[in-house]
Amino acid sequence: MNNFFMMFKFQFVFLGIFLVSCSSNAQKESPIKKKDMMSYKIEKPDSIWQQELRPEQFRILRLKGTEQPGTGEYLMTFDKGTYHCAACGAALFNSSNKYESHCGWPSFDDAIPGSIIYHRDTSHGMVRTEIVCANCGGHLGHIFDDGPQETTGKRYCVNSLSLDFKKEK
Repeated sequence: MNNFFMMFKFQFVFLGIFLVSCSSNAQKESPIKKKDMMSYKIEKPDSIWQQELRPEQFRILRLKGTEQPGTGEYLMTFDKGTYHCAACGAALFNSSNKYESHCGWPSFDDAIPGSIIYHRDTSHGMVRTEIVCANCGGHLGHIFDDGPQETTGKRYCVNSLSLDFKKEK
């Protein structure tokens, strides 16, 4: 029985070291590969993005992170205006497409045509569709098919930190 616990402890420690190693490597290099960047109008090395973006914005936009639910600046913003990519300034969503989905992140039922690129995302043991800025490849969030049925039926679930809002005057 003692050998069983020793083996379990060894595997647990090994797994922890492995996960920390993977996590620290992910922080060093953007998962947006150079071959993928060729299709974006704006191409910059991570060192420039790190200078231009706040650390949390860099983590979300360039390292494909997620902000904590219910904490985003634009979660409950319903003023008229346009939501832009926080990295490059490209217009992404109109406020007329924003709605309260109660998911913890700003939600839109449609995007400005041509502003979003869709990628299959199999991370975290599930299959989802990632949405990125068509201009710079910045990670915005994911799209789901549980939006308002009376409109598009889509829910663009977006990190507030990947957005800038320009209020209509």
